[in-house]
Amino acid sequence: MSNLLGNLLMAVRGIGSNWLRTLLTMLGVLIGVASVIVLLAIGTGSSQSIENSIQSLGSNTLTVFSGRSSGSSSGTQIRKTTLNSASVSLISDPNNAPDVLSVSPVISTSVTAAYQGSSYSTSVIGSTPSYLVASNYTLSAGRSISHTDVITHAQVIDIGASVASGLFPTGSDPLGQQVQLGSARFTVVGLLASKGSSGLSNADAVAIAPYTAVQDQLTGESQSFSELLIQGKSSSTLSLAQSEVESILAAQNDTTVAALPFTVLNQASLLSTATSSSKTFTVLLGWVAAVSLLVGAIGVMNIMLVAVTERTREIGIRKAIGARKGVVLTQFLLESTVISFLGGLLGTIAGIVISRFTIAGVKPVLASYSIPLALGVALTVGIVAGFYPAYRAASLRPIDALRYE
Repeated sequence: MSNLLGNLLMAVRGIGSNWLRTLLTMLGVLIGVASVIVLLAIGTGSSQSIENSIQSLGSNTLTVFSGRSSGSSSGTQIRKTTLNSASVSLISDPNNAPDVLSVSPVISTSVTAAYQGSSYSTSVIGSTPSYLVASNYTLSAGRSISHTDVITHAQVIDIGASVASGLFPTGSDPLGQQVQLGSARFTVVGLLASKGSSGLSNADAVAIAPYTAVQDQLTGESQSFSELLIQGKSSSTLSLAQSEVESILAAQNDTTVAALPFTVLNQASLLSTATSSSKTFTVLLGWVAAVSLLVGAIGVMNIMLVAVTERTREIGIRKAIGARKGVVLTQFLLESTVISFLGGLLGTIAGIVISRFTIAGVKPVLASYSIPLALGVALTVGIVAGFYPAYRAASLRPIDALRYE
């Protein structure tokens, strides 16, 4: 133990003999370790952002987008395939689709909402009450649109947090107020809790109204819907629900599932694909950071080789008075390890601090494994990079070392 402590003290003195050179060497390790922590945090943050974005679209949902025109075999007739009330009724029937929980028809349009001189560009979504549940919208005040509102074509809306703050003064109560949407007036009956924005999409810049009222006042009467939002009973049976929906729509439109003129977006499949891609992205960022750490390791090895060369006579004197090969090896190995560990410690602190800031639009999320990983790699760098110079120093013959000029 005393020999190890003595070697450690000698290593510290050796490091301190040239502080500037030591600090520059530590800087290489510092940058490498900080890069590992920050880039892994960026990868983790972007991964979570993507997952939250997809999950905010709804809970266990399928989105069926409206179809395209399809021609007959003769090419002389064109039949328009649409999502309509019959589609909703067929899919809602538990005998046809036992794994479907709810079906929400959707009609959407963009308008400028106005209230007492204030205006805000918003997306108006015409649907049914089940849309709010399927889309993970919750109310912070008031009530949601109801089935009665849909049947009576009531001009009522639930508004998002961004719409509320854009139209109404701070501290005022929007409930019961009439908002101008295009040429029509809609009464605010509910305030939606904030879901936040992701990328170019702002989930709070919406107004949800009965689809019947939206057709009456904003889009015009139509027998078709732009999309259907379908909520499955569970995430484990969402694929079964998708198969049931596709079969129903194929039968309704006299076609096959393979030739189905609709796009069905499965949230679970989308989340799985996005998660896989983000993990690949994170691994790639980790490898990029590893390159900078490798550069730091080369710097440590280089400086230790220089130190061995400069202190050749000192090594010869120590060995001449009885220092064993293992003692010299341990001394130089400790020097490289201390340099790398201190650089790694400072790099960890720098990485944690930098990870608290938003970088390129991404809020980094510190990965719990990145700190012990970075420190472990820093120690490994010190041992591996310092071993050859230390072995070279320990292998010098006293007579050759003493004769070195």
